[in-house]
Amino acid sequence: MGIYCLNATRYLTGEEPIAISAQVFSTPGDPRFKEVEENVTFQLRFPSGVLGICSTSYGFHEARRFRVFGSDAWGQLDPGFSYNGLRMMISRKSPTNSMVENISEVRIGEKNQFALEIDRMADCVIQNKQPHTPGEEGLQDQKLIALIYEAAQTGKTIALPRVSGLDVTRGPAPRALQ
Repeated sequence: MGIYCLNATRYLTGEEPIAISAQVFSTPGDPRFKEVEENVTFQLRFPSGVLGICSTSYGFHEARRFRVFGSDAWGQLDPGFSYNGLRMMISRKSPTNSMVENISEVRIGEKNQFALEIDRMADCVIQNKQPHTPGEEGLQDQKLIALIYEAAQTGKTIALPRVSGLDVTRGPAPRALQ
């Protein structure tokens, strides 16, 4: 199962889900999915009321979109989970006419993400700092993936204990994110 939509939803809300439901589907007889599922669709409910509806697939062609909806705006990265060609669109309801959308597009400059990660990690080691994405963050993603599979297998919504605080598994944000 792809982890990007799960981690992105947790990152944007800063919260941990309080409920998970899921479904897994593979095209019957398709040999590509003999050992791995074709599609996983799951919902994450967060304490703030945000509902994340996520879908990941090894069978879709270039479906890497991440979209957020609000009452007065939406934002989209398409592609959202790629190493280059990132494009963000934002649509806001016009303050004077609710039937009109103001859409803007931002192209995100390309950077060597792996070099930036290694440089940041080296900086954390040299300065004895906690990284923004410590092992606890990855462990939390893995725990939630296991619960997504469990929800899909049982067909039941899994309730999780409420975790107080924002970004509880993340370290301090790097200067570039503050």
